Amino acid sequence: MEKFLNDKSVREAIGVGDIEFVSCSPTVYQAMLVDWMRNLEVGIPGLLEDGVKLLVYAGEYDLICNWLGNSRWVHAMEWSGQKDFVASPEIPFEVDGSEAGVLKTNGPLSFLKVHDSGHMVPMDQPKAALEMLRRWMEGSLSEVPAGSGKLVAEM
Repeated sequence: MEKFLNDKSVREAIGVGDIEFVSCSPTVYQAMLVDWMRNLEVGIPGLLEDGVKLLVYAGEYDLICNWLGNSRWVHAMEWSGQKDFVASPEIPFEVDGSEAGVLKTNGPLSFLKVHDSGHMVPMDQPKAALEMLRRWMEGSLSEVPAGSGKLVAEM
């Protein structure tokens, strides 16, 4: 990843000039220490109330930000759509005809547990991560892709 992102043509394409990519930058780490162990969930309900779409995802084998802890705070978060979100069904998240995760979505809130992945979902499951982001940005995260032989999930 570092070799690719530090390739001159890639740096030019993404417009970062001569800035070198470092996967675990001590500069970024130091700058973010002020947010360490700070509860940022308190601001999320207001965003959901304003209709801002939120996707929370976690790899099922993530030991740093485990999926169960993430699922529990998402389910416990108080906002006007909480009861409907909690009551909504979990549906398979399919990529290339195979289940790549389990999705729960209602209104502006979605939670996705990504199978066979740890903390770095895009590194562990690049196809699933790309499909997750593509569908979420298109507003079609809960839809089963055409050609899978299954009905489109309506949320």
